[in-house]
Amino acid sequence: MPVALQRVLVVDDSRVQLKILTIMLERWGFEVLHAANGEEALDICARLSPDIVLSDWMMPGIDGLEFCRRFRDLPRDGYGYFILLTSKSEKGAVALGLDAGADDFLTKPVNAEELRARIKAGTRVLSMERELSEKNRMISETLAKLQAVYDAIDADLRQARRIQEALVPRRMGQFGTSRMSLLLKPCGHVGGDLVGMFSPDSDHIGAYSIDVSGHGITSALITARVAGYLSSSYPDQNLALQRTAGVYALRAPEEVAHLLNERLAHDPGISEYMTLLYFTANLKSGQLRMVQAGHPPPLLLRADGEARFLGTGGLPVGLIEQATYEGQDLIMMSGDRLLLYSDGFTEARLKDGSMLGEEGLLGLVQSCGGSSNGPEFLDDLFWRLNAQMATDVGLQDDVSAALFEFDVLQR
Repeated sequence: MPVALQRVLVVDDSRVQLKILTIMLERWGFEVLHAANGEEALDICARLSPDIVLSDWMMPGIDGLEFCRRFRDLPRDGYGYFILLTSKSEKGAVALGLDAGADDFLTKPVNAEELRARIKAGTRVLSMERELSEKNRMISETLAKLQAVYDAIDADLRQARRIQEALVPRRMGQFGTSRMSLLLKPCGHVGGDLVGMFSPDSDHIGAYSIDVSGHGITSALITARVAGYLSSSYPDQNLALQRTAGVYALRAPEEVAHLLNERLAHDPGISEYMTLLYFTANLKSGQLRMVQAGHPPPLLLRADGEARFLGTGGLPVGLIEQATYEGQDLIMMSGDRLLLYSDGFTEARLKDGSMLGEEGLLGLVQSCGGSSNGPEFLDDLFWRLNAQMATDVGLQDDVSAALFEFDVLQR
């Protein structure tokens, strides 16, 4: 036979028929069980789960049709192939047998070659069913393992997100009459954007917006490293601060960009780079100096309604070892605001397929009006961005922003 030894149950109230069928099946290599009626057959099926059942149709008590129905209701691991033995050949009888759950029919008296062919057909069906069941089992086990791996990765990423959120411990800082607000929205669990602020004394502030190339885990690792270089909690580790006579002071922004570039460009195994917009501000005089290293130009919003983008571009940090950077000076007036943002804003895909761009961003800012300030303004800006984005796309890149509001609070 084309398959391994299988168990066959023969059910017939004729002892002669049982004997003939048993001899033929054992000759072909099957383990044969036999029962004289339906009740006995059901008991055997419940205990031993035969692979193939040959059952007479006409039997006292439970006939072949009822036995077949009950056989199908029995719990079992695999499929059982059921052949009805009958002297009936009309179509109506065949339909009844199929409705009861029979797979095939044999007309009595049974011909040996025909029985052999029907049994072969049954074993092929069982072989395919068992092969399919085994493949399904393997698929289920593999999926279960993959789910376990996914759950572990997802748990790690959720923890990584919490760690990254800790890099921006506060969304708003008040410095005298000025205010600094931050927004960070990764497109996945973690992202490559970073915003931050620090102040060495009551009269000065430093703030930055960073976008590491790519996004995801690798970019997030770089942002975590850079966050250490610009730490607000540990000034002695902050590259943007220098200590003179026991007092911390802000380095020039172009010098900070140079130091960061040296660190990233010389790190072995790191091919990522980042764009940077970093500024320092004197909170008394309004003197602001910034460096732009490949980052989108900041948007200056004057108190009198003037709005313009600043900056001349510059090389990203970590791209070229000998890159040089230039600072740019600006005087902030009372009520002026400076918006730093990542290209997650300007390159957002809109419903019509276009990108938001600088003009679109300016339109969003102007639509926010003067009704909101600080973190509320950034939240409103992000909400309006989402409202214009293609709904089937969602965030394709990290979105971040930092808003500096100079001398806007009551003294």
